[in-house]
Amino acid sequence: MERIIKVHIEKLPEGLYLATSDDIQGLVAQGRTATEALEIARDVCRKLIEAQTSSDNEVRLSPIAESFDYPLIIAS
Repeated sequence: MERIIKVHIEKLPEGLYLATSDDIQGLVAQGRTATEALEIARDVCRKLIEAQTSSDNEVRLSPIAESFDYPLIIAS
């Protein structure tokens, strides 16, 4: 089942990108690009959800609606 997790992306002074989320406790990922940070965040998120589900601390996430907004990042 697919769920939506809101991820905050921040560009660090070092030029790296940091991904965090208020939806998933402990989600922190860093990458050289925003895309890489999101890919790493997706993997970390899956592992955190698995760990929290097995410890009876079920994560409650919103299901994906029929339509939603998604920011598309285009490099120039």
